[in-house]
Amino acid sequence: MKKKLASFLKYCKPLYMLYYYFGTCFLNLIRIFLRTDRKLILFNSFGGKFFNDSPRAIYEQMIRDPRFDGCRIVWAFQHPEDYQLPRGEKIRTDTLRYFVTAMKARCWVTNSSLERGLGLRGKHTYFVNTWHGTPLKKMGTDIGDGNTSFRSKNSWNMDLLTTQSAYEADIFTRVFQLNLGICQITGLPRNDELCRVSKERWAQIRSRLGLREKDRVLLYAPTFREYEKNSAIECIFAPPVSWARWQEALGEDTVILVRAHYEALQAMNLEGEERVRDVSAYPSLNELMIASDILISDYSSVFFDYSILEKPMICFAYDYDQYQKERGMYFDIRRWLDWGADQEAVLELIQKLLDREFLEKSVEKTRAFKARFVESCGHGTEAVLERIHKNFFY
Repeated sequence: MKKKLASFLKYCKPLYMLYYYFGTCFLNLIRIFLRTDRKLILFNSFGGKFFNDSPRAIYEQMIRDPRFDGCRIVWAFQHPEDYQLPRGEKIRTDTLRYFVTAMKARCWVTNSSLERGLGLRGKHTYFVNTWHGTPLKKMGTDIGDGNTSFRSKNSWNMDLLTTQSAYEADIFTRVFQLNLGICQITGLPRNDELCRVSKERWAQIRSRLGLREKDRVLLYAPTFREYEKNSAIECIFAPPVSWARWQEALGEDTVILVRAHYEALQAMNLEGEERVRDVSAYPSLNELMIASDILISDYSSVFFDYSILEKPMICFAYDYDQYQKERGMYFDIRRWLDWGADQEAVLELIQKLLDREFLEKSVEKTRAFKARFVESCGHGTEAVLERIHKNFFY
């Protein structure tokens, strides 16, 4: 019921505006009786859904940094009982305690929003937003009039928004209506580990996933589609593929890891598919990227992150024209990567990668993509902690 209501609020602007104004007024009355806790840092990831991404990378380094020994660290989760923290407190999102904690916090760290669609931020709160992906599909004020899911949000009052390129910073500054200087090309904290992957780390992750060293591993990680919904107004995951056909074409030494977007309902039954595995709930996308040999996606920001690894990438653009019409994209990804419009074309590309010359050309395309869209990588966490420390204590 809660999920349905949240989805309805997201897409119904009049109802959202009522929620925003009444909710913000109520919380501002409470704020009168609160004081900023100058040692309180509040974290969340994807609105409290997960314990991952750049906020986790920042948190894990922060608790090892003696500069933050005296800080009170709080993580907000939708289901706090599902997570264990080495240090800090857990609270549940969308509770009075959550909103009070947010209003008292000296620092926020998130990859989306902490405000739950309301105006919570106080004048003494230092707001760090790492966001959760480099934009390929249009967002914010760049989306056409037919799409209101993102544009219904109020302006974003951030102090620091991390990016990995000028391309990204330019888009975020415009769509979030930010002052110049808020977007900093620090690199994304979550991607630091992708810049220094050892052979031992690769083998460790493969072993954890039950993959053999000789396996050729494909990671299929598409984005969600707002125009594909069920009766509960939930996005569904239903790409036009036959996994039996993929297994037949690719052979026994190929394993396919299927990663549905967190916004999409897993609608595919992979039971009985011997070499196709659903890894949608696996906690670390980075580990899946490291363990795999080839990425197959569509219009997802995962391309930008995967390019850091300099491995082959294939665009499975089976609905490009419709997606461009419904959501819009900043550029045609098909001009940068090998791509196919149906599963047979994609399977052919995967098989061609067995040829050394074709493989080298594919990797060169990945490197060119990385050179254009990833200007900074490897020190994002360090850069964010330096800025938090500077603004937290002074």
